[in-house]
Amino acid sequence: MIGRAKFVLASGSPRRLSLINQAGIEPDALRPADIDETPKRGELPRACATRLARQKAETALAMVRIDEELKGSFVLAADTVVAVGRRILPKTELLDEAAQCLRLLSGRNHRVHTAICLVTPRETFRQRLVETRVRFKRLSAEDIEAYLASGEWRGKAGGYAAQGIAGSFIVKIVGSYSNIVGLPLYETLTLLGGEGYPIHFGWLNAL
Repeated sequence: MIGRAKFVLASGSPRRLSLINQAGIEPDALRPADIDETPKRGELPRACATRLARQKAETALAMVRIDEELKGSFVLAADTVVAVGRRILPKTELLDEAAQCLRLLSGRNHRVHTAICLVTPRETFRQRLVETRVRFKRLSAEDIEAYLASGEWRGKAGGYAAQGIAGSFIVKIVGSYSNIVGLPLYETLTLLGGEGYPIHFGWLNAL
């Protein structure tokens, strides 16, 4: 398609790239936004996800502006926060941290909030926040020990990846599954389509 606006994904997450590919969209470029993702003191989960998605989008936009080939692109950023009540769980890097998260999630409901922020070629910002409720089974000590040994928890919000082994811990989901993985597809494509991005373009050659 001649004159098609380019699409930049402001993420280095293989999960987000895989999800956007699943929707038939191949980004023209990846521009991961390296920002401090530490929640502010007393910040609520929804507010935290919204702020970080916006900050990632702004950081990626600054990179796109100075790239002649990408100027005028659509830029999409997202941030996922896992919370139990008002408590935001970390993106776990340490074994003890992951173990603590799993013990907290065991047998309980928690919420996964993903904020998406789209910058249009006219540099207007559009945001959505999607919430999914998840219930975990009661985890045995053996479950936790074996999951920690897998290493799958590393770098994951809340210490687990729903698309991996931890999918077997999930008893019930209320809301979007792709949101738990890191990018709510329905809302993302609705946002892109509403702003004029040709979301069906890649579908023609999908098979």
